Amino acid sequence: MNVLVTGGAGFIGSNLCEHLLANGHTVRCLDNFATGKPENIFPLLEKYPETFTLQVGDIRNLDDCRKAVEGMEYVLHEAALGSVPRSIKDPITTNDVNIGGFMNMIVASRDAGIKRFVFAASSSTYGDSKSLPKVEDVIGKPLSPYAITKYVDELYADVFARTYQFEYIGLRYFNVFGRRQDPFGAYAAVIPLFVKKFMAHEAPNINGDGEYSRDFTYIDNVIQMNMLALTTENPDAVNQIYNTAFGERTTLNQLVQYLKEYLSDFDPEIAKIEPTHGPNRAGDIPHSLACVDKAKKLLGYDPKYSMKDGLKEAVKWYWNNLK
Repeated sequence: MNVLVTGGAGFIGSNLCEHLLANGHTVRCLDNFATGKPENIFPLLEKYPETFTLQVGDIRNLDDCRKAVEGMEYVLHEAALGSVPRSIKDPITTNDVNIGGFMNMIVASRDAGIKRFVFAASSSTYGDSKSLPKVEDVIGKPLSPYAITKYVDELYADVFARTYQFEYIGLRYFNVFGRRQDPFGAYAAVIPLFVKKFMAHEAPNINGDGEYSRDFTYIDNVIQMNMLALTTENPDAVNQIYNTAFGERTTLNQLVQYLKEYLSDFDPEIAKIEPTHGPNRAGDIPHSLACVDKAKKLLGYDPKYSMKDGLKEAVKWYWNNLK
């Protein structure tokens, strides 16, 4: 397959590039390095000089998008500005990238005859819906600008499928974590942030009482889901939105205990560090737990890594790469 990965220098994107390349596919990465990192993909450019190319460009520029899809068959659209707090601080840029950039990519893909457009949607779309587990058809009102942008993308994809006979699959990611997730910066995700703190013998700060829960999803489950979305030949499986998760709920307090347990194998002092607590964060949903039955039924999804299995792998990677 010839696959374009937008945001291919980011955490999820670079893992997708690596997997595709290792399996013999031809890959182009489009990234502007706003949040992606050159070090995530430079080793891949050296290892796969024949099959991997980098295009430095911005999805907000339609010409960049048109150039990126030339000669490609499939698109994995990962490029976006993540983070609920970032979107609250700067809703305009989040909107420009996540909606304007998405529109550019889907139009460029349509015009280039892309066979299937697989994109990163978000569990934030569930908004204030109280029902658990989260089922794809039952959503609430969005709680942040970020959540709005990711839902708008789903709506546009659906309209493009109906109007232009365009094939898409949207994957609602639930708190993805694993190797290469950035622990630095103002909007670092909770797992790498806490790992970095513990490794420095600093107390991580929990927003609220720590009883908020998430369906933390290891990167290898996400890779599997993307590959199934790219390759499925089940006609009922396309033009659909899927939860992408393990289907298991972990509170932040539990997360801290697991991290202390796994990290203290490398440094026993970490077991003694206790977290601090601050106020709840604006725009945060209290609980998140995915039902993944739809993905199992239509795509044959079979996630291999529970939260704890993935966390052990991630902790090993951070220990070897963060020091």
